[in-house]
Amino acid sequence: MSFISLFGNKSEPEKPEPEEPEQKKSGFFSRMREAVTRTRESLGSKIEGIVALTRTVDESSLEDLEMALLSSDIGVQTTTEILDALRDRAKRQAIEGGEELRSLLKTQIRSILEAPQKPVVDPAQPPRVIFLVGVNGTGKTTTSGKLAAWSRAQNRTVLLCAADTFRAAAIEQLEVWATRSGVEIIKTRQGGDPAAVLYDAVTAAKARNISDLYVDTAGRLHTKTGLMDELEKMRRTASRLIPEAPHEVLLVMDATTGQNGLQQARLFTQSAGVTGIVLTKLDGTAKGGIAVAIARELNLPVRFVGVGEKMTDLLEFSPEAFVDSLLG
Repeated sequence: MSFISLFGNKSEPEKPEPEEPEQKKSGFFSRMREAVTRTRESLGSKIEGIVALTRTVDESSLEDLEMALLSSDIGVQTTTEILDALRDRAKRQAIEGGEELRSLLKTQIRSILEAPQKPVVDPAQPPRVIFLVGVNGTGKTTTSGKLAAWSRAQNRTVLLCAADTFRAAAIEQLEVWATRSGVEIIKTRQGGDPAAVLYDAVTAAKARNISDLYVDTAGRLHTKTGLMDELEKMRRTASRLIPEAPHEVLLVMDATTGQNGLQQARLFTQSAGVTGIVLTKLDGTAKGGIAVAIARELNLPVRFVGVGEKMTDLLEFSPEAFVDSLLG
């Protein structure tokens, strides 16, 4: 049997003063730039070296560029496509020096990142149901809490569902995040039926006209048949109560795992119907190029990036800001 825990009703968290659009844009860019510092120091310094030494773009400079891209975990397939496009451009029209090469590279990477991006549309009948999936250790439960805070900052109403009933720590951790972000949480005891607690959460969200329902699911590997079956049961439960739910299935992926994480994401996409990626720990890796590989090889949008431990350390992903932060 599920029960409801109420948090944050007595003392709502203080909301910051609204920022001016330009101030907000500048602040966002600086935070994205800080998040990709390690990747920029690695990739950006190599690109700078190529740009500085290149007067005429030839095969040698393109080979140097290839090695730089591979070192940031953009991946062989995506790097090859980028280089093929640049070679094709060079054949049709000469690339005049390093700065033009950098500009063309930025355009290529940005177009790859933008291709799978789609506008998020509210369903005709609220709530918008968002499942958080992934393996343990990627920051899935923490991300659920941060997303709740992010939605509140957009002036949306939020409910959290603690459907990771396999780990008592996950329920307790989500309760802490509910308290911090000032939202309610629907939970059950450890070992309870995840589909049952989801049923209660969707029912409560509909009754209260909640905008966003974030569902923290159990950490699972694609090979764990029982857990994958449980996730499918939850999907059926959600769709019975709200047509087309879940509206999003976000795979929480640790950026530090690079290409290994990409393979994990590929298998999750096949088995769990993933619609987007939350890339955590981006600030802790020089492998930020994995965001480009995800977009190109999986045709999935990166929706958010985790850039720290604080509640506000989750940024909605912007291809433009990412590329400008990475390559200047």
